[in-house]
Amino acid sequence: MVYFIGAGPGDVDLITVKGRETLKKADIVIYAGSLVSSEHMTFCKEGAEIYNSAKMTLDEVIKVMADNKDKTIVRLHTGDPAIYGAIKEQMDELDKYDIQYEVIPGVSSFTAAASAIKKEFTLPSITQTVILTRVEGRTKVPETEDLEKLAGIGASMAIFLSISMIDKVVEKLRRGYGRNVNIAVVERATWQDQRVLLGTLDDISEKVKEAGITKCAQILVGDFIDCEYEKSKLYDKSFAHMFRDSQV
Repeated sequence: MVYFIGAGPGDVDLITVKGRETLKKADIVIYAGSLVSSEHMTFCKEGAEIYNSAKMTLDEVIKVMADNKDKTIVRLHTGDPAIYGAIKEQMDELDKYDIQYEVIPGVSSFTAAASAIKKEFTLPSITQTVILTRVEGRTKVPETEDLEKLAGIGASMAIFLSISMIDKVVEKLRRGYGRNVNIAVVERATWQDQRVLLGTLDDISEKVKEAGITKCAQILVGDFIDCEYEKSKLYDKSFAHMFRDSQV
């Protein structure tokens, strides 16, 4: 059995209880060493085989799994494996070998970044939509999902894998939003060396370059970062629902 587990964004305690308990039982662990803290390996049982996939190809990863069908294998990904985790291509290969697998979700870096700046993506009267995206680099992005077009929606945005192209990001956001917008950059969210930059489209590029941030950072964009908003109906004393009567 293979378990794809989200290790969380950085802090080793942000893996789920189910994820850690499964990790403890693993005979073999293949972890994304370029992004996942090696501290997770301290929870592995004695004698567990550990592979760092940072230098492995897809074929090499699958070979380890196929050669050990009778063992419990953990494939430890950063954040939540369903977001930019490249797990489908692995699961498709496992299907060919008739190897069973399960996915255990984790805390994504985009929610970790929001917690770092103590903000809520979805505010009444501001936006009820969050867009997760990236700009095109070596991995292509469909033309219909160009950042400029997405920015035109006006929703809260979390931009992955794009900090090294911050000028390109700002240019597309500026054209899409059509105005200056609040923006936050969170480097290595929840790690001990986490850094947060707050700014707007007018100054964030300069701040990022001055800080020397070139990788492992979330870009959060939208009015949710600093705005006036309506309070939620959920706790409004004049609003009745199935668990509470109106108090007005």
